[in-house]
Amino acid sequence: MRYRTLGGLKVSAVGLGAMPLSIEGRPDERRALATVHAALDAGVTLLDTADSYHLPGQDPGHNELLLARALAAYGGDTDAVLVATKGGRGRPADGSWTVTGSPRHLRTAAEASLKRLRVEAIGLYQLHKPDPAVPFEDSVGALRDLLDEGKIRLVGLSNVTTEQIHRARAVLGDRLASVQNRYSPEVRDSEPELRLCAELGLAFLPWSPLGGISRSSLDGPSRPAGSARFAAFHEVARERGVSPQQVCLAWLLSLSPTVVPIPGASRPETVQNSAGAANLVLSEEELTRLTRSTRTP
Repeated sequence: MRYRTLGGLKVSAVGLGAMPLSIEGRPDERRALATVHAALDAGVTLLDTADSYHLPGQDPGHNELLLARALAAYGGDTDAVLVATKGGRGRPADGSWTVTGSPRHLRTAAEASLKRLRVEAIGLYQLHKPDPAVPFEDSVGALRDLLDEGKIRLVGLSNVTTEQIHRARAVLGDRLASVQNRYSPEVRDSEPELRLCAELGLAFLPWSPLGGISRSSLDGPSRPAGSARFAAFHEVARERGVSPQQVCLAWLLSLSPTVVPIPGASRPETVQNSAGAANLVLSEEELTRLTRSTRTP
């Protein structure tokens, strides 16, 4: 496993997005725990969760409780594991995703996450999404207060713009550690945020990093929409004898030394495959082919 830096801490170059272990289609607990343990066995030290990762209408925190149980049951050393959780979103019974970024809510949510994770301080606490009904500085200020009180160790943002990153730094200074936005071969809207994070030395955590790859396959009689566009990822994978998903993650890692992808997984073999991408180094020619394919209309 190769490593990168997040808020001054060393973390695995590929993390685990634990959301699939708790939402619709989630595995049973035995397989879920095995998936987390497989990630740890593979050297993954960044586990990403949120209080809103649960089935619609159910109590918050299913995923946080699951990770706490997985870490407690793991037979190896977990001292280097960084659990990153988020607050500010909800999942009512209709299956929608709500946004609540008031300081009072964020404080209550963080304190509840603290208890569920069974830790003295949350490793990385992230604003899940800016709330248009609440001044952004007020939401970020709530996280600053939690940081000052020692209830969280690092602060991160999710689903933000470059302007909001600058505004958050005006509140937090150098204590802002990371930004988590959607980014993949299929969705590159956060290119400006990725570049800004590289410039500022902030960890950039792409969520849903396999978009366009995991749903496309060049095998079989029919090709799903989008497969031709990302054919280069499959071609390089065949040439290297690895999976297209590994090629995708290795490509993401090449974009900046601050990028730490957090692919989701619900099976041990899936997370092990993703972790293997940390040691896959692509050539300049391969990177050029892959990047060109992501820019094809």
